[in-house]
Amino acid sequence: MSDDLTALLNAEPDSMTYEQARDGLTAIVGRLEGGSASLEESLALWEKGEALAKRCNEWLDGAEKRLAASSGTPDTDNGADRGEISDIPF
Repeated sequence: MSDDLTALLNAEPDSMTYEQARDGLTAIVGRLEGGSASLEESLALWEKGEALAKRCNEWLDGAEKRLAASSGTPDTDNGADRGEISDIPF
């Protein structure tokens, strides 16, 4: 496993920006699609990918709420498309 991927696996998703989480998720998908990871590594990558996807959704939900608030549009979605998120990073 590369040093960048090892650092990513050790990073805490809750402290990541949207871009960091998105880029990390992209790297994980690439590694998994490559097919050269062991079963144990694949499981660790999958788990981290799930956490990063959740973080991206938190950012997107927060951005959507901010846009709705600034435009005066009531937020009726409440994260239904991406799952319920209670910890908005904004």
